[in-house]
Amino acid sequence: MDRLKQLETFIAVAARGSLSAAAKQEGVAAAIIGRRLDALEERLGVRLLIRTTRRISLTLEGTTFLEDCQRLITDLQNAEASVSLGGQSPSGHLRITAPAGFGRKHIAPLVPLYLQQFPDITITLDLSDRLVDIVNERFDIAIRIGHLDDSSLIGVRLAENRRMVVASPLYLQRAGTPNHPSELTRHSCLTFGSAGNQARGWLFDIDGQQQAVRVGGALECNDGAVLHAWALQGLGLAWRSEWEVNEDLQAQRLVSVLQNYAVHDNSIFAVFARRKHLALRVRSFIDFMKIHLPAFASSSH
Repeated sequence: MDRLKQLETFIAVAARGSLSAAAKQEGVAAAIIGRRLDALEERLGVRLLIRTTRRISLTLEGTTFLEDCQRLITDLQNAEASVSLGGQSPSGHLRITAPAGFGRKHIAPLVPLYLQQFPDITITLDLSDRLVDIVNERFDIAIRIGHLDDSSLIGVRLAENRRMVVASPLYLQRAGTPNHPSELTRHSCLTFGSAGNQARGWLFDIDGQQQAVRVGGALECNDGAVLHAWALQGLGLAWRSEWEVNEDLQAQRLVSVLQNYAVHDNSIFAVFARRKHLALRVRSFIDFMKIHLPAFASSSH
C-alpha cells in the first residue's frame, strides 16, 4: 500500500507542479507529500524530481518513470472497474481525435470493425494535425505519436513506431548515400518548415545521445503527405514515420538510410484526461486498438 501511495503521489506532484498543490488536493500536509517522494527516490536509488523553492521539474529518469506509473495506475483502475461493472456492455458517444495522415490510414479503417463488436456506441472521429486540447474541446481520446509532453494526461502505448530517413533509389543514385547524420548538410532535405515537431531538426541517436541535426533544402511543406510524395519523386531525403513509408520500403520505391542512427522510440499512444472512473467505452476502444492496431499496421505494409 505504501508503494502504491508513493506512485500516486509522484503522479500528482508531476501533474500539478508543486508539493503544496498535490497536498491540498489530498488534504494532507506538504511535508507528508515530500516524505513520500523522498522514500520513493531512496527506494529506487534515482532522482525523479528536481525540486527548488519556485518550481518542480522531472528528471530524464522521472519522465520515463512517470509514463510507466500512469500506465500502472490506469491498468489497476481499469481492472477494478471491470470487476465492478460485471457484464455491462460499452455504450454512448465516443469523441476521438487523431493526426490526419495516420488517422486516415490506420484509425479510420478500424473504427467500423470496433462498432461491429460494440454496436451500442457511436463515434465522432476528428482528423487534424494540430495539437488538440482534449479537455477543453471535450474529446475522450487523442491518438498521438511520439513523446508525450503533457503530464496531466495519461498515455497508453498502442503500437511501436520510429522515424527514419528515406529517399528514392533515383535520388541516392544521383546524390549519393549519407553515412552519418552530419553529411545531411550536403543533401537536399525535404523539411516540414518552421512549424510542427521537426522545427528543431531531425533527431538521431549519435554516440548514445539524442541529437537534433538541422537540415535544409530547396523544398519545404507543412503537409507530411506532400513530403512523402516528393521523396518518391526523387526530390530529396525525407524524415518520415515507419507507419507511413513501410509499403514503399517493401516495394523498394524508397530506401531507408542512416538506420544505425535512428531514434526508435516514437510510439503511438492513446491519450486521455485523468479521471477517477474511466468510461467503459473509452477503455474498450483503447483495448481494441492495443490488439488490432499493431496487427493492422503490419498487415497493411
